[in-house]
Amino acid sequence: MTSTFGRRRAALALSICLSLSSAAGAQTAPAKIKVGFMLPYSGTYAALGTAIENGFRLQVQEQGGRFGGREVEYVRVDDESDPSKAVDNVGKLIKRDQVDVIVGTVHSGVAMAMARAAKESGTLLVIPNAGADAITGPMCAPNIFRTSFSNWQPAYTMGTVVGQRGHRKVVTVTWKYAAGDESVKGFAEGLQKSGGEVVKDLTVPFPNAEFQALLTEIAAAKPDAVYAFFAGAGAVKFVKDYAAAGLGKTIPLYGPGFLTDGTLEAQGESAQGMFTTLHYADALGTPRDDAFRLAYAKTWKLQPDVYAVQGYDAAQALAVGFKAVGGDASKRRELIAAMEAARIDSPRGAFVFSKAHNPVQDVYLRRVDGNVNKSQGVAIKALADPARGCRMPAAS
Repeated sequence: MTSTFGRRRAALALSICLSLSSAAGAQTAPAKIKVGFMLPYSGTYAALGTAIENGFRLQVQEQGGRFGGREVEYVRVDDESDPSKAVDNVGKLIKRDQVDVIVGTVHSGVAMAMARAAKESGTLLVIPNAGADAITGPMCAPNIFRTSFSNWQPAYTMGTVVGQRGHRKVVTVTWKYAAGDESVKGFAEGLQKSGGEVVKDLTVPFPNAEFQALLTEIAAAKPDAVYAFFAGAGAVKFVKDYAAAGLGKTIPLYGPGFLTDGTLEAQGESAQGMFTTLHYADALGTPRDDAFRLAYAKTWKLQPDVYAVQGYDAAQALAVGFKAVGGDASKRRELIAAMEAARIDSPRGAFVFSKAHNPVQDVYLRRVDGNVNKSQGVAIKALADPARGCRMPAAS
């Protein structure tokens, strides 16, 4: 009896020890790294937001689902490409969800509000698309990085290309918002340096896609060329309307790559032969790009575009940072320093970050051939945004 009681007491003691050990292990298990996606999941830019998230998740999967040894958890907010809702939406991620890092967005007006909130709260922000020049200009901050481009970069490059092709009088057309304004300004700077000038700026409110009045003005102005900044569904409509109006036969249409990226299947014959400039081209033919494109297609049953690359590289940059601090998001200074020093092995070609945290990267001249933006070579190598007005404070 005594022996039986003793055995039971020993078993109970062992059970308690194991339970306590298990509880202690649960308490010390590393918390997940919480990534907040603030991207467009509806409206004109919905496909772009999906591509960015797909690219990001693919790279995290390649990291074993972890950053710095810690599992990654996702929170999603649809920004609706609406600047008026941006403050509330980013506040949800920062205050309600208490994310470690925010990834977003596409629309420059929304991104400006996100950057202000990140700067005030100190939350790490990685921008996988929106090219607003001010974000890596006067609004630059240690905790804000961009893995895409500044609006100036592809626009300035196309300005130099158009001027070098002998076009002297050019009309520009865009949505009237930050990205469009800055793209046209960058284009005009490059064009002027190459001997041309912008003779007329035409705009339409975002996301209006009624272009007939603008096309009539272009036909009347008879410029040597037209530079257009549109993306997503708006780009599809403009390119098709331009071709339907017969303008493409006499007035060549140029633009940054967003005019044709992710839109070629819908644009069809209307886009054939069009030249654009961007920091990526379809099927560059490098081993790195080939591997990325194959993995993306296998994972998502879709072909990747520049937006997928930018999302993928946002995850690559964060992976470098979190690896350096063993997944400890509180080691902000060390995490930022690691990202600043990173050389990102991107499908677009390797790039580094400028002092303003914008990619220093090659910009390609591309020509539409079927459903491919085929590279015609590097138009400008290792182009750095001028980051006008950036006074980068030290990381805290």
